[in-house]
Amino acid sequence: MKRRRRDLKQAAESEQEECQSVPQVVSLRDSDQLQIMDEKGDNSLALFPAKLPMRMCSTRERRKYTCEIPPDLLMEIVMRLPAKSMVRFKCISKQWSSLISCRYFCNSLFTSVTRQKQPHIHMCLVDHGGQRVLLSLSSTSPDNTCYVVDQDLSLTGMGGFFLNLVRGLLCFSVREKACIYNPTTRQRLTLPAIKSDIIALKDEMKDIRYYIGHDPVNDQYKLVCTIGISSAFFTNLKSEHWVFVLEAGGSWRKVRTLESYHPHAPSTVGQFINGSVVYYMAWLDMDTCAVVSFDITSEELTTIIVTLEAGDVALPAVRMKAGLIQYHGEIAVFDHTHLKEKFLVDLWVLKDAGMKKWSKKRLVLQPCQKHLVHDDIELVVKGTTQDGKVILAPVNMCSQLYILCYDMGSNDLRKVEIKGVPDIWFDKECYFDLKYSVDESEDVIYLET
Repeated sequence: MKRRRRDLKQAAESEQEECQSVPQVVSLRDSDQLQIMDEKGDNSLALFPAKLPMRMCSTRERRKYTCEIPPDLLMEIVMRLPAKSMVRFKCISKQWSSLISCRYFCNSLFTSVTRQKQPHIHMCLVDHGGQRVLLSLSSTSPDNTCYVVDQDLSLTGMGGFFLNLVRGLLCFSVREKACIYNPTTRQRLTLPAIKSDIIALKDEMKDIRYYIGHDPVNDQYKLVCTIGISSAFFTNLKSEHWVFVLEAGGSWRKVRTLESYHPHAPSTVGQFINGSVVYYMAWLDMDTCAVVSFDITSEELTTIIVTLEAGDVALPAVRMKAGLIQYHGEIAVFDHTHLKEKFLVDLWVLKDAGMKKWSKKRLVLQPCQKHLVHDDIELVVKGTTQDGKVILAPVNMCSQLYILCYDMGSNDLRKVEIKGVPDIWFDKECYFDLKYSVDESEDVIYLET
C-alpha cells in the first residue's frame, strides 16, 4: 500500500514538471479551445478545440497548453490547409476569422497557390427551362487532352449567366443585375441595380455587360458595367459605363469619358482580363469593330478601332465571328468567320496600343484536320490556354462535349474531350459557357457590401 502511494506521488511530481516545462499556459473558464499566444503574449488565436488528457488538468479548472508560434510561421501553416478547412476555421474565433479574411492573407494564399496551379475550366450549363448547373473541371492528362468534372459548384436557386472570373471570384448577370459568387466560401452577393442615365425607347435594343477585375495597387476588386442602347443595325448608339468597388458600403459610380470617346455596343463574346485591364470587343456601327480597354486602377476607358489593310473588306457585325485572345503577350482579334468554309483564320494583332497600329496574319488549317470543323456546329472563342493555344467551343451541346485547341505556332488543331457531365444534360437542348483559367486560385475572401 505504501509503495503504491509512493508511485502515485512520483507520477504527480512528474506531471507537474511537465506542465511547468510548457512555455505558456492559458487558463480559460468559458472556452473549450486551445490557444496559441503570440511572442509578446498579448493576443491569442484559437487554433482548434482542445481535449487534453485528464492527467494534464487540475481538479478545479482546465489547463490549456499553448506554444509560441511566430505569426509568419502560423500563416504558412494555415495556408497549407485546404480552402474549405480554412472557411470552417473562421468559425472558431474572431481572431481566426480576421486572420483568414484579411487581404494580406488572401493575397499571400493566392500567390503561393498559383505557383503550382493546374489548368482549370469552369462550365455553366443552362437549359431552355432555366435550370442550370455550374461545374468545375480539371485536366487528367499531362498534355491536357481531356478534362473531367471534379466538383459541382451549383447553389440552390442559382440564376444568371456566367460571364467571367478573377482570382477565384465568379461574375454572373441576373436579370440585369451583377452577381458575385465565391465557390470556396459558397457566398453569393447580388449588387444593386444601376440607375442608368440613358433610357431605351421603343424599338431600341439595350445590352448590359458586366466585367470583374482586380486593382493590384489599391488591392480592390471592381466591377465594370457597360450599357449600350441602339436602334436596328447599331444606329443611334448610346453607351455609358459604371464601376463598383467591392467593399463595405460600395455603390455604383459613373465613369467619366473623354471627348474622344466613341459610343459603342459591347459584343456578346470576345472579352478577357489581362492583369488589371479588362478588354472586350465592341461595335461602333455595323461595319466598324473596336477593342475597348478599361484600366481597373486608373478607371480610364480607351477605344481602339480595328483598322483593315488595303484590299480587305469589312464584315458586318451580323456575319463576323471573332474573339479576343493574347498572342505572344499582345492583344489580338481571332477572326474565324471563314474557318468552316475556307479553313482559314485571320489574326489581327495590336502591335502599338498608343499608336493604335494593327498587323494581320493569315492561318490556314491543315487538310488532315478539316474534319474537326463541322458545318452544323457553330464555334465561339473562349480565350487562350497557358501555352497560348486558342480555345474554340461549340455554342450548343451535342452528344459529346468537347473543345478545340488551336496551336497558332504549329498550325495544329486538336480535340479535347470533356467527361463527367451528368447524362440528363444530353437529353435536352441547352446552352453552355465555359472559362479557362490557370492562375485562378481558391479565394477565401468574405464578400460584404
